[in-house]
Amino acid sequence: MNLAYLLPLAVIALLALWWLLRRPAAPGAGPMPADRLDTLGAWPPRGTRLLTTQERLAYGTLTRALPDHMILAQVPLARFLKVPTRNSYTEWKRRLGNQCADLVVCDMSSQVVAVVDVQASAGQASERAHTRLTRMARALKAADIPLHVWTENALPSVEAVRETILPGSALNATAALAGKTGESATTAARKSTPATTGNPFEDAARDSSQDELIEMREPPSSTWYNEFDSGPTPLPSADPKSRTT
Repeated sequence: MNLAYLLPLAVIALLALWWLLRRPAAPGAGPMPADRLDTLGAWPPRGTRLLTTQERLAYGTLTRALPDHMILAQVPLARFLKVPTRNSYTEWKRRLGNQCADLVVCDMSSQVVAVVDVQASAGQASERAHTRLTRMARALKAADIPLHVWTENALPSVEAVRETILPGSALNATAALAGKTGESATTAARKSTPATTGNPFEDAARDSSQDELIEMREPPSSTWYNEFDSGPTPLPSADPKSRTT
């Protein structure tokens, strides 16, 4: 066959192949790349419950046992653990920072006092849950934050919670007094508080030296947010046997 006929046919074949490769894929032909997916279209959001039934019961127990404290739920560890900035936050989050504490007990200045983790009963917890708990326990221990592990089907009583999280506190003394007198803890606390007369909003006769002062401090810069990322700083190489997380 004459080459004068073959050359145009080859050009036409190449153009046809190029057009087929450039044509958009038909619906259902295959998954689109992640960077081309619309966030709300590909993952339609819907509100849901934040806590399980047992976690809600544990939350209620904490609020009754510690009425003068703030109880927060599902808080990322990176939100209340401050880490050095010499290493990459991205690496920190990959190793540990994406984990969340079930319940966090704070004082009225939002300082973390303790962490409560609600676990499934013995034999029902997965290996992944056990690994998560072990890593979180080591991180909290390094930060000197007590971790209390509760079992779903055996939650502690209000009195036990108060004694284990705040041993020897004034609230425990009030509860003990209430037990001796047969009164409720609220009634005993009200009787132990000196009565005041006059307008409670009148400042003329107020002794300001007796005011309770709460130091207002801002929380540390969180490692949870991208704007605090320190960049892809490589971590120093270490022996695999010495890695802790």
